[in-house]
Amino acid sequence: MNNITQDMKFRQSLLVYAEKYGVSRATRKYNKCPSFIYYWRQRYDGTLLSLAKKSTRPHSHPNQHTDAEIKLIKDMRRRNPTLGMIEFWCRLRERGYSRCPESLFRLMRKQGMFTETKPKVKYKPKPYEMMTHPGQRIQIDVKVVPKHCRTAGCPKLYQYTAIDEYTRLRYLGAYEEQSTYSSADFLCRTHAYFRHLGIRIECVQTDNGFEFTSRFANTKRELTTLFESTACSLGIIHKLIRPFTPRHNGKVERSHREDMKRFYSTHSFYSVVDFDRQLSIYQSRSNNIPMRPLHYKAPRDFFRFFTLQYV
Repeated sequence: MNNITQDMKFRQSLLVYAEKYGVSRATRKYNKCPSFIYYWRQRYDGTLLSLAKKSTRPHSHPNQHTDAEIKLIKDMRRRNPTLGMIEFWCRLRERGYSRCPESLFRLMRKQGMFTETKPKVKYKPKPYEMMTHPGQRIQIDVKVVPKHCRTAGCPKLYQYTAIDEYTRLRYLGAYEEQSTYSSADFLCRTHAYFRHLGIRIECVQTDNGFEFTSRFANTKRELTTLFESTACSLGIIHKLIRPFTPRHNGKVERSHREDMKRFYSTHSFYSVVDFDRQLSIYQSRSNNIPMRPLHYKAPRDFFRFFTLQYV
């Protein structure tokens, strides 16, 4: 029951009590002044709806727009339907309109003179395609090593990451440059790593960076990059995600966020060799951390479970 109905029932009980025992006794019992009781007694007709509060908004105002001003605004708006508010107000002032822009805006909104904007079509993502076996799709991305992790004299470092969407097994690579040559070399090493585990890579999924594709290059867009030609030679399908949609590569992006908490917050490197050594140790550790999507199994344990059950 809402508050309005409760208030109406309170007034009804007050009036019934005042009718039975008198106004003076009702004022002491309900802690209301006599004028309050007389006011509602005059409005009460025996129904509960008659005790509802009415709007106190005035029907008119001494400074409201006149009929001539409303006609001027409507005529001007009909002839100039696309003008902005300030320009429209200035043109009205040239024709004798003397009110402020805020008053004009309130009147136009009340009269429904603004064109209704079409609601934006809500983006409905496609249902996620669940992988059915290891190697069906591998997500690859590059992470720039934070500056605070590099000691003085250490060059800029990059972490290449490949993660299997089904088992969440990861392979990490350390490089000094983010280029299509590094990407192609990392793809060859990833292919060898997963082949050693008995996994055949069918598809790799990347973003639209220049280290993977020349899709958004200013010139020579039709030329294939070294990464794409390497994938073709290895018999791997290269899939690109939708532009400016990193959530489509969500698994590798999420793994990079975990790397910031588990690895880069506590380690530092003085060369690419040192970075590669520490990264290989961390890779072994990350593949043995239980994960909720894998039913609280580590990626390596989940892969062993798959091989025992389905192979």
